[in-house]
Amino acid sequence: MALDYHKLLELQIPDTRQSYIHKDSILYALSLGYGSDPLDCRQLPLVYEADLHAVPTMGVVLAHPGYWPRTLATGLDWVRIVHAEQGLTLHKPLPAEAQVIGKSRIVDIIDKGADKGALITYERRILEAVSGEPLCTITQTMLARGDGGFGGPQRSAAPPPVIPQRPAEHVVDLCTHENMALLYRLNGDWNPLHADPAIALKAGFQRPILHGLATWGLAGRAVLQAVCGYDGRQIASIFGRFTAPAYPGETFRTEIWVDGAVVAFRVRSLERDVVVINNGRVELRG
Repeated sequence: MALDYHKLLELQIPDTRQSYIHKDSILYALSLGYGSDPLDCRQLPLVYEADLHAVPTMGVVLAHPGYWPRTLATGLDWVRIVHAEQGLTLHKPLPAEAQVIGKSRIVDIIDKGADKGALITYERRILEAVSGEPLCTITQTMLARGDGGFGGPQRSAAPPPVIPQRPAEHVVDLCTHENMALLYRLNGDWNPLHADPAIALKAGFQRPILHGLATWGLAGRAVLQAVCGYDGRQIASIFGRFTAPAYPGETFRTEIWVDGAVVAFRVRSLERDVVVINNGRVELRG
């Protein structure tokens, strides 16, 4: 079934509800390697319940609607969809515990042509369930490689943030464990591509790959370490463009450029010398 532009734009993605507690916030932080230095007291509030602060990038896993390109009547070739870009805007620091509602909708579809696929952008607003107050807004762009040429708008996507042409002010290398994807998936992404070697092989990978949002979360961790002293309350937004798959066990080097309240970043797998996230941008609170 071919992609129907107007029907997809009007797709009703069901609202989702989630109650998370301090153990969920700690699990998210540990899955990204926070607390790896038990003597670094700056990281302790992110992994210890005595004075717990949620890691800001945790917003992207809250009240997730599931893999709706597959579960809803979208007409998409969901097997060939890849994660292209990820953004998060924090309207306030995330609480360590909360009851939340996720409201999702498709906001844009761009037809790149029959041989290039379609760009589909959707947003998810996370609201506190009781007050209705917005906590954060997630934007995600997917490249539907098998769904281009459907006759929709063929305009160009907005250009991504630019990486400065100067040496980085900070360089942070983060080593990961071989079982990182198995731990990170406990945050709610149960895609077997990240756990089952047979599924990964069928998808064209030699072994299970790391979640894109895990790599993205590592970039956030590097910025928190280098620029914010692990104080996540300084983060107002974060964006990154995925450029290559990443694997558990790799070392990820994040190059960081600081221009006032704007931070640019790029992430590279050192073992393969491959950029896995590019055009990264973080906005700090004034």
